[in-house]
Amino acid sequence: MFIATLIAADRLSAGDISLARDALAGAGIESGEAAWIEPDKAADLPFSFKLASARGAVAGLIDGVDIVLQPRAHRTKKLLVADMDSTMITVECLDELADYAGFKPQVETITQMAMRGEVDFASALAERVLLLKGLEADIITRCYDDRVSISPGAIPLVRTMRASGARCVLVSGGFTLFAERVGQEIGFDRVIANHLDIDSNSLSGTVSPPIVDGAAKEAMLREEAAILGLDETDTMAIGDGANDIAMIKAAGLGVAYRAKPKTQTAADARLDHGDLSALLYAQGYARKDWIED
Repeated sequence: MFIATLIAADRLSAGDISLARDALAGAGIESGEAAWIEPDKAADLPFSFKLASARGAVAGLIDGVDIVLQPRAHRTKKLLVADMDSTMITVECLDELADYAGFKPQVETITQMAMRGEVDFASALAERVLLLKGLEADIITRCYDDRVSISPGAIPLVRTMRASGARCVLVSGGFTLFAERVGQEIGFDRVIANHLDIDSNSLSGTVSPPIVDGAAKEAMLREEAAILGLDETDTMAIGDGANDIAMIKAAGLGVAYRAKPKTQTAADARLDHGDLSALLYAQGYARKDWIED
């Protein structure tokens, strides 16, 4: 048995649910009676087979509504592995650092190419970091305080899952000097990121190996699942860029959040409208069960 969870950024109507049911029927898929998770906000629509066909039938179907399709079993996940930049936070930290050095346009261009999978991640990282050479190290704190904002829904997602017994890991191709503060502020159990080298209180323009890239992110998901004795069906991964694809494909539910096209194609589900708390509805959590502070 499978479920399609309809989650509205604003308001979900009975007509929206009927539209989804008709789209499934048009693909030869019979659906059952819808059940509200949260009135006017999120509802489950059960169906019995053809998961891939169902995803194709409802993709982008309703403006302002995200639809997450998955098996009913194991929908409440026990491991979350999440990207940081443009996922758990609203900015790309490296781009913002580059602004202080006067190189933001050049760095943003490389960042977007890397996130679309058009260039090698490690090479793109090295090229961008080199442009930061000579910046005073205390610019990290200033950048964090002035530029970094936690993405809407990130805190209830992580804290609710942890309160329910799940393990939450932040794994970033960005830098520990940002990721450790983000992880603490949101409430992650563990943080993995790249180490930005500092010499005499200035940025050296290099990153210490090993590099946290797409392969490292996938390996971290598999390592954490193995430590916990979990099958992949009990795991969720979320990210926005090409370096998140491997872990998204390895997870039981791989989610593309405001993502680049290649990442959207690789994912099981997309969040294009709602914030990160939509993933609580996708797991069956009603709002009354959320931990929001």
